[in-house]
Amino acid sequence: MAKGAHSKADAVYGELKEAILSGALEPGSLINKAGLCEKLGVSRFPVSAAVSRLAYDRLVDVEPQHGSFVTRISLNDVRERLFIRGALEGEIAAEAARRMTRADKDVLAANLKQQAKAAAAQDRTAFYPLDVAFHRILTDRLSMARADDVLESLRVHLERTRRLTMSTPGQLRASLNEHSAVASAIEAKDPAAAREAMKQHLTITADRLEDLAQRQPDLFSP
Repeated sequence: MAKGAHSKADAVYGELKEAILSGALEPGSLINKAGLCEKLGVSRFPVSAAVSRLAYDRLVDVEPQHGSFVTRISLNDVRERLFIRGALEGEIAAEAARRMTRADKDVLAANLKQQAKAAAAQDRTAFYPLDVAFHRILTDRLSMARADDVLESLRVHLERTRRLTMSTPGQLRASLNEHSAVASAIEAKDPAAAREAMKQHLTITADRLEDLAQRQPDLFSP
């Protein structure tokens, strides 16, 4: 692929991926390739290349003779990913309670302060990256790059679910409270409490998912 075509395909891929993860393109919706070509001012090739990458990422289903569709969210897949996150992040939180320094805890507290401001304003756009950053602070401050790589591979396919569950009233505040419970246990140097608070946070996230699937079944597959 020529350099120019490659960069265009990357740009289309990035824009489409963000639209899918943000929910701007809902699960099950048709990807209008002709419309994208016109909107982005590119030929069909970069769009087709981007869609192929998204299919590899399992964010798009390509159905010959029918078109390309945003994948529905697999309940079983999300449950499994949250289970793995709970097991791993619970232990990371416990280790944070043992090892985090005063400076580390201050970084966590600053993040929570920003979360509180975003939650009070119901600013989801500001809250989402702070949510992700809260979890990453733990792995970063503990120098757990490999653990973060594993968690990042799980986060991508949980992003749509996270944004959907947080779109309902009160969810930003609830998530903030759960993060605060984790931070309080870390501050108290209580590994068992930190582990339990983190696992509880992710269990509640799974419960929110089940509730969302009941209310909006068209967005999900088994």
